[in-house]
Amino acid sequence: MKPILAPLAFALVAAAPPPEPDRSIAQTEAALAAGRTTSAALVRHYLRRIAQIDKAGPRLNAVLAINPQAAADAARSDALRRAGRARGPLEGIPVLLKDNIDSLDPLPTTAGSQALANNLTHRDAPLVARLRAAGAIILGKTNLSEWANMRSPHSTSGWSGVGGLTRNPYILDRSACGSSSGTGAAIAAGLAVAGIGTETDGSITCPASVNGLVGLKPTVGLVSRTHVVPISHSQDTAGPMATSVADAAILLTVLAGSDPADPATLQADARRQDYRTALRPGALRGARIGILRFAVGDEPGTAALFERALDDLRAAGATLVEVKEPANHQKMGQYEQSILITELKQDLNAYLASTPSDVVVRDMTGLIAFNRAHASTELAWFGQEYFEQAEASKGYGDAGYRRAMAEARRLAGPDGIDDMLADDHLDALVAPTGGPSWRSDLVAGDHFVGGGAGSYAAITGYPHLTVPMGQVHGLPVGLSFLGAKWSEARLIALGYSYEQVTHKRQVPQFLAGPEQAR
Repeated sequence: MKPILAPLAFALVAAAPPPEPDRSIAQTEAALAAGRTTSAALVRHYLRRIAQIDKAGPRLNAVLAINPQAAADAARSDALRRAGRARGPLEGIPVLLKDNIDSLDPLPTTAGSQALANNLTHRDAPLVARLRAAGAIILGKTNLSEWANMRSPHSTSGWSGVGGLTRNPYILDRSACGSSSGTGAAIAAGLAVAGIGTETDGSITCPASVNGLVGLKPTVGLVSRTHVVPISHSQDTAGPMATSVADAAILLTVLAGSDPADPATLQADARRQDYRTALRPGALRGARIGILRFAVGDEPGTAALFERALDDLRAAGATLVEVKEPANHQKMGQYEQSILITELKQDLNAYLASTPSDVVVRDMTGLIAFNRAHASTELAWFGQEYFEQAEASKGYGDAGYRRAMAEARRLAGPDGIDDMLADDHLDALVAPTGGPSWRSDLVAGDHFVGGGAGSYAAITGYPHLTVPMGQVHGLPVGLSFLGAKWSEARLIALGYSYEQVTHKRQVPQFLAGPEQAR
């Protein structure tokens, strides 16, 4: 299989169907309950859109595989609803999964790599079992940055050896960011009602921001990671990606909960709640919000949007407090890299050992060898430096790893988010999630634009919510709300209040270039 470099976007734009308004979970459920549509009809609708937009038209390359059981699952859902036995808030609603999450459906979990082409696990990750129990229809799997962007420092977000390059539906030559690029592009383009991404550092919040979505990275340990292809047990989590804060709240309510196989989730049942109760339009009134100006970056359009967002927060009744940048901020990334490299080998080896015998790669050594043997496809655009560093790492007993873990957690947590919140008795912190998307470049790799403070939440394992803040030359940018551990409900309340005041999300137009956005 040759690596996919999709044809020039401008040659395909004319074939795209017109954008359609967002369909929220609540709206879709109401239509199902009233008999105005059926789950079977919804599945047919989204499969048509995937054919028109993802496989033809703009050719987003966002959906990696369709679940062949989706139509039958939808028919079963319709029958349950007619019998008065709807299972939960997602009954009959089509959802897409990032393709590093195992599902019982006859679909391989590839993490975007041909090494896992035969990884038909025949098991649901606990988070998928929770979605099914709530009635969701698993429509298919989405493309991602291969191995969740943890193969090389020179990678291109949104590219995988299995799925090729995912496009941003707002401006097609721009990045959909990574690693949950396919989920972000697909939900923004209306290819399902909502989706699930995963994050180690920025992989939910960045693609949500640049695709005009709400993305929520929960506290590590609120959602099970069992049967999810891992990078780091210290930082990995799955979370919702949706067109509204309300949809993210519904999804998190379903996803959250303890899992005996994932020790990090020990407190999840005690901490989880119905996050829909946090959807209060007036939640910003009286809230104390810290401004992280040091995380704004130097992209002028983003800075201007952020100032307008601050004005909106003030007008909604929030008290804004300037927050000083913590000391030694720049060292966090160095420590984090040491953590991720060490944990990647240990955690990925454990996952690979659990895969079916048809999977030829059983550990990091075999994975490196596989990529070398299939270099014309797997290594065509960038290497596997992170894999090689991970293979050479010394394990959890290494003094360098233990020091990196202690220092990174201290700088991001007690001396970072915790200290910033405590100094001025703040409810949350705000910053731009990042800048507008950049042009995808398979030769030179990513070149991120703008700032962001998401690494604080990633390293500590604290929650991070991004909500659309507006657009820069037709490209979406998000506003981040960061908080203390287990503060999802508070962030949802603040983000929902901001969303209801501003309504900044716009549906994508599948433009060829920024000049069309003017």
